[in-house]
Amino acid sequence: MTQYVLQAEDVAIHYGGVKAVDGVSLTLTKGQIRGLIGPNGAGKSTVIDAITGRSRLTRGQISLNGEDVSALGVVERRMRGLSRSFQRTSIFGQMPVRKQVELASHKMGVKDSQADADDVLQELDLWPMRDTLADDLGYGEQRRLDLALALVGRPSVLLLDEPMAGLSVKESLDLAQHLKALTSRWEVSVLLVEHDMDVVFGISDEVTVFELGRVIASGSPAAVRADTRVREAYLGSSA
Repeated sequence: MTQYVLQAEDVAIHYGGVKAVDGVSLTLTKGQIRGLIGPNGAGKSTVIDAITGRSRLTRGQISLNGEDVSALGVVERRMRGLSRSFQRTSIFGQMPVRKQVELASHKMGVKDSQADADDVLQELDLWPMRDTLADDLGYGEQRRLDLALALVGRPSVLLLDEPMAGLSVKESLDLAQHLKALTSRWEVSVLLVEHDMDVVFGISDEVTVFELGRVIASGSPAAVRADTRVREAYLGSSA
């Protein structure tokens, strides 16, 4: 029997008569990257909000490492190893890189927050900028810093909501390779919401496609690319 690090079962979020998400199920295994794609308004970010506890479920269940966390709040889920980033960075512009990552680690209750912060900075190639103010970083480096803040405490699951937003092609590919390396070395499982199809299909082990709050396809990148409904509805006939 497969042991899932994250399992969302029959997740639904309704706002009155609006079904933002309706009966979505998805899983993550250890070290897996699952890309989540679909048109704007398809429910991708809403699913992430449901998994992290920011949105109340109309029905369904969220399990983390075999534990039902559906009734737990955002902070409790984070302390159990479920972390996320947002479309907009949450960095502190006037604080040095290392200091803010260390403070985030300390807030997580990590015993040796300094060592934890240093590990994250080295993993993301931010160590040379450790004493630099966040405002003085390039935008690509700021996105990596935002990722560093999400990685303190070594979470088992990382939910990323458009981490490549605003990046150049080179910066996007660079960040994507950091993500791929993380899943290998740290065995972090990643749920990636991203509009950059080259990134999604390039680094994902599985891809799930949303349309109008429901899953219309899920499988390997090759299988999803070949799916007729996905090609017609989202990727385009020439994909």
